[in-house]
Amino acid sequence: MKARRYSIFLLAIVLLAACWVSVGDLNDYADNDDISVARYDRLQNEYARFNSVSALQKMNTTYGRPTQILVEEILTIGSVSDSDINEKIKAFYSDSTLLQLVDDVEAKFADLDDVENELNKGFKRLQKELPSLIIPTVYAQVSALNESIVVADSLLGISLDKYMGEDYPLYNRYYYDYQCRSMRPDRIVPDCFTFYLIGGYPLPPLTDWTLLERMIRQGQIYYVVQQALGYKSISDVIGYSAVEEKWWLENCSEVWEYLVRNRMLASTDPMVVRRLMYPAPSTSFFGENSPAFIGVCMGAEIVSSYMKKNKKVTLEELLHTTNYQEILMGSGYTTETGSDFNRKQ
Repeated sequence: MKARRYSIFLLAIVLLAACWVSVGDLNDYADNDDISVARYDRLQNEYARFNSVSALQKMNTTYGRPTQILVEEILTIGSVSDSDINEKIKAFYSDSTLLQLVDDVEAKFADLDDVENELNKGFKRLQKELPSLIIPTVYAQVSALNESIVVADSLLGISLDKYMGEDYPLYNRYYYDYQCRSMRPDRIVPDCFTFYLIGGYPLPPLTDWTLLERMIRQGQIYYVVQQALGYKSISDVIGYSAVEEKWWLENCSEVWEYLVRNRMLASTDPMVVRRLMYPAPSTSFFGENSPAFIGVCMGAEIVSSYMKKNKKVTLEELLHTTNYQEILMGSGYTTETGSDFNRKQ
């Protein structure tokens, strides 16, 4: 099965030179309740810098699947079965810019204690509500700014080089300012849960998704992530700033009214979907001061309202629900224009 690779920009994914720190096996915590992020990124660095045979052996054995995903699906530099693939990997990571990135990653993420703590707390909360959820094996890597999060069955890969902070100088060469805002260390954990749940509960095979269906489906995922991480609001899951959250709280009723009045909920127009669901400097329908992801936020609010009004519904049942009209009806929101907030109290 191909790995699901997620960039933080397409919602619709890491190296030690001065000293060597032992890298544990991917299955080190298999008999332990706690997640420990395996530092595959340090093996990458050791091999690239020092041509380490032991590092290469671990990459091809202990980390066989992450190496295959990296080589074949992320970097696309060949197949792990190619006779010269080891030389290709070394050559790729020997680029001067990439070596600097690798050094900066190690300096920025000397340890991942905070990430591990939050992952553990979140997955322990989810296990109570989602008993069938498999706790993933988590590893860190450097993906050369390709993907943010990689999900492959029970594997969860974190590309640390995509979370160096919005002011990281290298990002200015490749990304717009609004994109860099989501490339912060504090976005690692919510991104992990968001994309792991998307991978574990894939979208039903619909041909033409309406805006409403997309909104509520994304809202289901974000609502569950909010519960797992104990965030106060959906805004925290999305990553809104205080200013953006204030805008949303002051204008959410007008947003819903606008979508209903302009009959956008049934739209399958890709441009409408993109403007409301994808990253951007703002949402063009609502002015330059509006935040992006308004459709996602609206969907999450609908789901949150639905769960408050239907307290017997479990998170497991919520994630398996594909009758989005039923969720809308049960949320108290109405598509009748002119009502108070278009939401039945």
